Amino acid sequence: MLPDVFVLDDAAMPPNIPTVKSEFLKTAAGRGFIHQCTDVEALDERLAAGIVTAYIGYDCTADSLHVGSLLGIMLLRLFQRCGHKPIVLMGGGTTRIGDPSGKDEARRLLTDEEIAHNMAGIRKVFAKFIRFGDGPTDAVMVNNADWLDELRYIPLLRDVGRHFSVNRMLTQDSVRLRLERDQPLSFLEFNYIVLQAYDFRELSRRNDCELQMGGSDQWGNIVAGIELARRSDGRTLFGLTTPLMETASGAKMGKTAQGAVWLNAERLSPYDYWQFWRNTEDADVGRFLRLFTELPLDQIARLEGLKDAAINEAKAVLATEATALAHGRPAAEEAAATARAVFEAGGAGAALPQIEVPRDVLERGVAAFELFVRAGLAASNGEARRLIKGGGARLNDAAVATELQPVTLADLNPDGAIKLSAGRKRHALIRPV
Repeated sequence: MLPDVFVLDDAAMPPNIPTVKSEFLKTAAGRGFIHQCTDVEALDERLAAGIVTAYIGYDCTADSLHVGSLLGIMLLRLFQRCGHKPIVLMGGGTTRIGDPSGKDEARRLLTDEEIAHNMAGIRKVFAKFIRFGDGPTDAVMVNNADWLDELRYIPLLRDVGRHFSVNRMLTQDSVRLRLERDQPLSFLEFNYIVLQAYDFRELSRRNDCELQMGGSDQWGNIVAGIELARRSDGRTLFGLTTPLMETASGAKMGKTAQGAVWLNAERLSPYDYWQFWRNTEDADVGRFLRLFTELPLDQIARLEGLKDAAINEAKAVLATEATALAHGRPAAEEAAATARAVFEAGGAGAALPQIEVPRDVLERGVAAFELFVRAGLAASNGEARRLIKGGGARLNDAAVATELQPVTLADLNPDGAIKLSAGRKRHALIRPV
């Protein structure tokens, strides 16, 4: 028997959710976090009665998370602010398999060393958003390798496998879409559903965890865990998913022409992170302010009501508030000041991304198109050449004449750097070392 499901009407704002008593569901719904929820009335009663423990899982496929994961992080942060206990589950075990959800092909299998390296990088992200410790509502971080590594195959099949219907597993989006597209789905990946369900049951036993949250693509996996706990332990667990995050124009959230928008400063500078949010589409400003900042809703209503050029004020507020959460208030304010210097006064700004180039290379001279690639302002030589030919490349705020124009130490500005610009919004400083 599948759990009762409440599905939020995505078009409703404020959300058309049944009247709730718990601060968490009320706030999460009001800010647009909820897409689906199992037995919302029972979950609301449980949340109103006392501290609840909930988790979201993250596989360790890179050494940083990106903006595509930020919705879940903000939901865990809100969960803690409402007086509950978050668990961050690191997928040290499941990363060895790879989640097929939303993928047309299998991920590259990572070594244990790569997984450990990625896990260490991801830990840094959460320390900025969530409070960890030993208190009743302090977050904990656990690794599912702690129990998955100990599993024996035949006992797993007997204990867990008998509770799964292959017929139902074949209907899950993560499996069905891959098969419909004639893309191979390995038996290894097929087992991901079982192991994520096992994670939920294990956390309910070890940590008294009652709620799993995740993106809408995880709904089938979450329900599988709820069913497993009900069948094997007779326990009632809950699931809640967030909406699919796309921009108003239909683009995938967190992806740009230059690649992923990473949450670690080592991967993406605070200035570039600020710029990502500043470039938000007009139609997304209010929604993103509700989800990715903690500004009061009445202030957000005023900001999203701004029209024409005035909406840029709201975008700057969004950029500064989102950057402050990820990188700290000083870095956010510095990024905002740099943006004003770059766009209003034509200056350079200390927070611009800085790329070090050996002094002897600049003494000899570097072709402009090569330097734009090295600075990360173009993804390839061909893209850099097209940027220059199209008139979108500038060196110290002057148009680059040709793609082969040499850039040398003679181009250093009084601050000892060379400013490169790709269009009006993307800049970098070259510094000789």
